[in-house]
This record gives sequence, C-alpha cells and structure tokens, in this order.
Amino acid sequence: MEQRGGAPFGVVEVAGPSMRRFLSDGDRVLVRYGAPVRPGAVVVFRHPLQQDLLVVKRAVGRRPGGWWMLSDNPLVRTDSREYGPVPAELVLGRVLLRVHPRPAWLAPPRWVERRLGRWRHAGVRALAERLGVPAEPFGPEPFEL
Repeated sequence: MEQRGGAPFGVVEVAGPSMRRFLSDGDRVLVRYGAPVRPGAVVVFRHPLQQDLLVVKRAVGRRPGGWWMLSDNPLVRTDSREYGPVPAELVLGRVLLRVHPRPAWLAPPRWVERRLGRWRHAGVRALAERLGVPAEPFGPEPFEL
C-alpha cells in the first residue's frame, strides 16, 4: 500500500480472488483514507485477527462490534463469516476507483446516487447502473472509463 505523508489518498494492490466480481488479483485501486463508509462500499481495512494484513472487501452493513465485510466472490468465505464484524477503528478508507489495468469508477459521490435514484427513465437508470449506483445488494458492474 502506498501512502505518503498522511495523504488522504493512496493506491492499494488487490491480492487474491475474493473480490473477483469487480476486482481481480493484481488490480490497483485508489483509496480515500478516512472517507465515510456506507453499506455497499468497497473498503480497505486491517484484518481483525492479523492487523499487519490489509484487506479489501465490501461493507454490507453495521453490526454490533463493527462493519460486516463480505467478499464479492461467493466461493471465497474469508470475510466476516470467518472473523466476525470489523471494528470501525480498523477500517482505513473507501475504494474510489480501479486505476489499473482498466480504470473503472467504483464509488460515485452520494449526491450523484441521490439524483440518479430519483429518476425512473430507462436511460437515466442505465446511466446510474454504469456509474455503480446500487440496484441490488452488491450493485452492478463498475463504470469503465
């Protein structure tokens, strides 16, 4: 993970198949450290049982004790089903976009989500889906830049 001088942004390389639905082994993502987490966001956090290990997972909701984190790949269960909720102080930041190998926006701003969510026109709905505004629990495919 790259972070310089307390900068609010950094680049993290994804390792393993757990996020394969949206991210692959070797992808690099831009992380905004300290960004507020909301359900559905892809986040970076310290593993609760091995805090020198950084993990990329999807925050699906708050539970007693912290955030419930799940893999996007249903075949991988090394997530909160194995180690329980992740305390908020271990959550480092929110993944904004994949920067390598194919740039893709993974976290549209909240105001974009609200505005697009109000429209019922099919064309606007398609745009919302391409920008990653969730239409299902884990959202649609990310928008390719």
